[in-house]
Amino acid sequence: MITPEMIARINDLAKKSRETGLTDDERSEQAELRRQYIEHIRTQVKSQLDCIKIVDHDENCGCGCKGHH
Repeated sequence: MITPEMIARINDLAKKSRETGLTDDERSEQAELRRQYIEHIRTQVKSQLDCIKIVDHDENCGCGCKGHH
């Protein structure tokens, strides 16, 4: 789970990287935090996509579309 503290730290490291540069330890921390963030986003998107149900319409579908979807 991504916490507000993790996002704040990601932003702090990005700002420091632009302004003064990062130490090797900070670069490693930044890479790990970014990896965790991206993995969290992928999990959320996959969860959303797994919940999608495709419905085929026909002339008798009852929604009033008369097969024009």
